[in-house]
Amino acid sequence: MGKKALQWHPAFQAALQVELAQDRPFLRFYEEYNLSRKPLQMDTLIVKLEPGHAVSKSIGRIFRTYNIVEYKSPEDYISVNDFYKVLGYVCVYQADTRKVLEIMPEELTITLVGDHYPGRLVRHLKKRYGVRVRNVHKGIYYIEDFIFPVQLLVTGQLPKEEYAWLGRLRKGLDLKLDIEPLAREYKNNKNDPLYQAVMDVIVRANQKQYEEGRRMCEALKELFADELAEREEIGIEKGIEKGIEKGIEKGIEKGIEKGIQALIETCKELHLSPGQCLEKLVEKFQLSEADAGVYLNTYWK
Repeated sequence: MGKKALQWHPAFQAALQVELAQDRPFLRFYEEYNLSRKPLQMDTLIVKLEPGHAVSKSIGRIFRTYNIVEYKSPEDYISVNDFYKVLGYVCVYQADTRKVLEIMPEELTITLVGDHYPGRLVRHLKKRYGVRVRNVHKGIYYIEDFIFPVQLLVTGQLPKEEYAWLGRLRKGLDLKLDIEPLAREYKNNKNDPLYQAVMDVIVRANQKQYEEGRRMCEALKELFADELAEREEIGIEKGIEKGIEKGIEKGIEKGIEKGIQALIETCKELHLSPGQCLEKLVEKFQLSEADAGVYLNTYWK
């Protein structure tokens, strides 16, 4: 069997929300938003809950009320057809309402995200529609004089000091410049599912560098030490359960009371407390606490 495919899109969704975390109370994210009752989906719809709110990060300054985002993984690119597909999404979204102009066209924006600058698309739009392309920030380009405001986000050009996660959502990361800073930030946020989703894909996309980092980088050593400790604890719990099950099986072969005795002896061997053993007796043999206590007093020697 081949390697499990990297799930770039869920990681992008998470990274996008991480980067816009400061403004999250003012934004609502819809992943794989259904454009209509038929299975037509755009990658992300971001709705500004307060139209007057100005998004603090540069990737969101173009945002109006309804913002359609299309993402291409690092192995892919933003093509001319992708542009027209997203333009179609926007038009369908605007038109699929109960009232005419319920969503005003000027309330919509398009964001196209990819790892590389889409030169062919830009040349096409300039030639066909006479648009202007303005580089407003490192990695951010506005396509102006078009029916909707459009921005291109080139993640490979985004400044990593500002976009630690979107700027590193790719393969070929550098141990010192990329992996160590991510490990330090992740350590403080590792219980957040959004950070977990991004980190999982980044680690798997850069497995060799992370293996090297685990040997050399103190931040990664600490990070993975914590994870290994958690896994070890889970393994011990599973081992205890397995040992208990074996003890019960042996005892049941000799009768229920022998099974109870075997479970108590197994609990002692596994260094469980009498209270923990009492819980196991109640659970495994459907005993009352009083009856379990009698057996515990008899066989816990």
